Amino acid sequence: MLPDMAPASLLTLLSVFSPLFTAPSFRTFTGLACGFLAQGGKRTVCGMLAGAGLSRSWPHDRAHWFFARARWDADALGLAAALLVVSLLVPAGAPVDVAVDDTLFRRRGKKVWAASWFHDGSATGPAKTGFGNNWVVLGIVVRLPLPSRPVAVPVMAKLVIKGTNSKSRLWLARWMAERLAAALPGRQVRVVADSAYAGGELKALPAGISWTTRLRKDAALHGLPPERTGRPGRPRVKGDRLPSLAKLAATAEFSQVTVTRYGKTETIAAAAVTCLWYSVFGTRPVTVVIVRDKPGAGFGIALVTTDRTATMEQVIEQYACRWSMEIAIEDSKQLFGAGQARNRTAAAVERTVPFELACQAVAVTWYATAGHDPADLRERRALAPWYTSKAEPATADMAAKLRRVIIAARFKASRPDQPTSAELSILRLAWEDAMLLAA
Repeated sequence: MLPDMAPASLLTLLSVFSPLFTAPSFRTFTGLACGFLAQGGKRTVCGMLAGAGLSRSWPHDRAHWFFARARWDADALGLAAALLVVSLLVPAGAPVDVAVDDTLFRRRGKKVWAASWFHDGSATGPAKTGFGNNWVVLGIVVRLPLPSRPVAVPVMAKLVIKGTNSKSRLWLARWMAERLAAALPGRQVRVVADSAYAGGELKALPAGISWTTRLRKDAALHGLPPERTGRPGRPRVKGDRLPSLAKLAATAEFSQVTVTRYGKTETIAAAAVTCLWYSVFGTRPVTVVIVRDKPGAGFGIALVTTDRTATMEQVIEQYACRWSMEIAIEDSKQLFGAGQARNRTAAAVERTVPFELACQAVAVTWYATAGHDPADLRERRALAPWYTSKAEPATADMAAKLRRVIIAARFKASRPDQPTSAELSILRLAWEDAMLLAA
C-alpha cells in the first residue's frame, strides 16, 4: 500500500509524526506503519512491507535502511506519540496518569545489540531468566468510552544497556517521565510503578511529577523534620525513625473506604501516615497508605506516594491502574507483534520497538477517535455467539477493525470496480484472521 492510499482517518494521525522525518523517510514511515498494522502474520521488517503490499514495489533494503541508517530519533517518536494520546484521549488540563513497567523481548544470537540475560517473570522454571532485549516502557493510562476499564497506551520505551547509565530501569523511567513532563508544562504527571521503581534516583524528582509505588516491607521511614530550635548548627532534615511497617499497621487507625479497582467496586479498610522515605524521596514528604483487604490483624499491601493532594481512595485506585500496563505489554507482543523484527545493529534495535509501540498507540487512538461503532460489538458477538457476556470491545477488536479498514482502502484506491483475485485472497485471509481472533 502506497502511503497516499491509506485511509484518511489513519493518515491524519500519522501526519503528526511528519516533522520528525525527511520527506522520503516519512513516506517510508507511513508505508511501514500501515504494513505493520495490516499484517496478520509476522511483523518482521519484511513482514511490514508485505503487509503494506509493497514487497514488489519497494526493495526490502529500503525498509531495513529506515531502521538502521535513516535520520530520525526514537525518543522523539515516542514523545510525539505520547503528546498525540494526551491531546486526543486525556481531558484538557487534567492530570496525565502514567504507568511504567519493563519487559523482555526474547532474542537469539551473540551479535544482537544490548542483548543479555535478564529477569523474565513469564519464563518457565524457577530461574525466571531469559536472553534478549530488556525494555522499560512508559504508557499513558486513559479512560475510553469503551472499554470502561483503564487502558494503558504504550508510547515511550528505553532499552536497558548494561555497563551504561541505561542499565538502571529506574533511571530510564525517571528520564522518560521528566521528558514527558517538560513537554506538558503546567500539567501534573502522575507516575505509578511497582516496588522495583523506587530508589535514590527519585530524590531530585521535579515537583510537577508525582510518584506512586508499592512500599517495601523493610523500608526505613522517618517522621517529618522537627521545627528549628534556633541553635547554631545544621537543622535536622528528617525526624525520628518510625517503627517497622508491620508495627505501623498494628497501631494505625483504619477507616472504611470504597474503591473501584480491577473491575470491581468494594469497601476495604485503609490508613494513611505522612512521613519521609529519606533513602528514596529525600526530604520530600510522602503519604503511606496501608491497605487491609480482609478483616482482622495485619494488612495486605502498603503504598507510598508523593502526591499529597490525593485521597486514600485515589491512591489505591491509581496503583490498581498499573495492571493496565501489564495488559498493554501483553497486547504489544501477542496482538501487535512487537519485538518480532530480527534487527541486530544498535540503531535498528533501539528504533524498532519504539516504532512498533508508536503504531500501537496510533491504533488505539484511531479506534477511540474514528473507528468505534456500536455495531462492532454486535458483529463480534455474531461471529462468536458463545461469548454471551461480552459487552465491550477488546484490543483485539480494535486491531482487527483497523486492519480491515486499511486493506479496504487499498482495494478501493487500486481497483474500485473489480478486485483482482490476489486482492480477494488477501481480503479472505484478513477475515479469516478476524475469525481466529473471535475464536
